[in-house]
Amino acid sequence: QVQLVESGGGLVQPGGSLRLSCVASGSIFSFYTMGWYRQVPGKQRELVASISSGISGAIPNYDDSVKGRFTIARDNAKNTVYLQMNSLKPEDTAVYYCNARRQYDVYWGQGTQVFVSS
Repeated sequence: QVQLVESGGGLVQPGGSLRLSCVASGSIFSFYTMGWYRQVPGKQRELVASISSGISGAIPNYDDSVKGRFTIARDNAKNTVYLQMNSLKPEDTAVYYCNARRQYDVYWGQGTQVFVSS
């Protein structure tokens, strides 16, 4: 089993920055693909960014809406994945969820709220 705890959400002005963190426990972190998703009420949850497991080369992938603005990174020694969010826009407002997956095993964090508003 894997437990995920997100932090770092809050209120930020358009053009500002936030860094989200997700700490994993309960399994071997480096074996998992990690991702960040976001969801707005009434909308489907969507993938923001992912990074593959260490054995797969820790390759990042980004949704087109955040390319050039967001960066995903992992620190296997700390069992942590980060999402650095720069140049934030109002449309980035959502609940952001950390995700871990390996083959058919999928785990979710509780979510952290991000507000982008003046």
